[in-house]
Amino acid sequence: MTKPTDKTAKPVASRAEAAGKAKSSSRWVAIVTGAISILIGVLYLLLITVLDSRGPLRPPPPEALGFVLVDGVASAPGGAAAAPPPG
Repeated sequence: MTKPTDKTAKPVASRAEAAGKAKSSSRWVAIVTGAISILIGVLYLLLITVLDSRGPLRPPPPEALGFVLVDGVASAPGGAAAAPPPG
């Protein structure tokens, strides 16, 4: 039988060291990823707070949608059908 020598024992130790380094590396990746996700969540909450503080939303004016006001009645461009005038 052959005795294990230092050469055969050394790769086992280096494998253990490599596994320890891999765990350390993956731990840092998890910490950085978690910090980024928390930062995104806080920025989202700040954005929503700012947008909600502006008050209720109002519909855009007809000009923004491409409609033209003619005698107080909005008409669609290009002769497209629009809502009939009131009355």
